[in-house]
Amino acid sequence: MAIIMQSCQNEDSITYKRYYVNGKGLYEKNCQNCHGSDGKGLGTLYPPLTDSTYLIANKKKLACIIRNGQSEQITINNVAYQGQMPANNTLADIDIAQIIVYITNSFGNKQGHYDQAEVAKDLAACQ
Repeated sequence: MAIIMQSCQNEDSITYKRYYVNGKGLYEKNCQNCHGSDGKGLGTLYPPLTDSTYLIANKKKLACIIRNGQSEQITINNVAYQGQMPANNTLADIDIAQIIVYITNSFGNKQGHYDQAEVAKDLAACQ
């Protein structure tokens, strides 16, 4: 029984690490120009990804924001951000899941795993 539990934990850990590493590359390619290599954003134009409170409160919306973009003003730490985030409608669900794992577990965030099935469910809710 212990061996089975250990192998499941190892597989979950490997999956998480794979999502995280792939997400980092996808973030660098698709998100870093605006949100920065350190996730601190760009002035009041592009919001930081360093605010765990905002990311936790909006985790179910992140897939929608990444896929469809966002044009409405958001406020993080009492700072209003007006910049428009373009849609990334060419990203597959797995890519979005990997980006979310990366951003929600980097820059001071620690939110654990988020998989492709959760992305599909969250995207269905935003359409």
